[in-house]
Amino acid sequence: MLDQETVQYLQHLFVAAIPTALLFIVLVLAYQFLVQRPLTATLKERRARTEGAVEDAHKAIAQAEARANEYAAKLRQARAEIFKAREERIKQWNAERDAALDAARKSAGAKVNQARMELEAEATHARQAVQASVAELADQVVRAILPVAAGSSR
Repeated sequence: MLDQETVQYLQHLFVAAIPTALLFIVLVLAYQFLVQRPLTATLKERRARTEGAVEDAHKAIAQAEARANEYAAKLRQARAEIFKAREERIKQWNAERDAALDAARKSAGAKVNQARMELEAEATHARQAVQASVAELADQVVRAILPVAAGSSR
């Protein structure tokens, strides 16, 4: 099969490759310890920081939304209180207006009643004056008509 010379050549090749293989193994181990592990640790730390920052951002967003909802609720409550105060003010103004109108109506009614009573008193006084002067007027009418009707005997 293989002759002696080929086997010796292969042995020489393997013996010559041992330093290269050892150097390769040392380089791989050095790469593992000097580059791979620190790089992996740095990437893990970066990923953890990034994920932590994302989680912190989500928490901050949730807090901001909670505060916004709280402010919106306070704003709705304040608007409701303002609307309620406005309605109460309007009711108070309407009550004051109604009271003023009622007082004006009563005052006008009292003035109308007083004027009516004064008119009735004047009418009664005028009737009495007319009734008192009826006899005198009748005499004057009779005197004015009779001399003319009698053929002027005067």
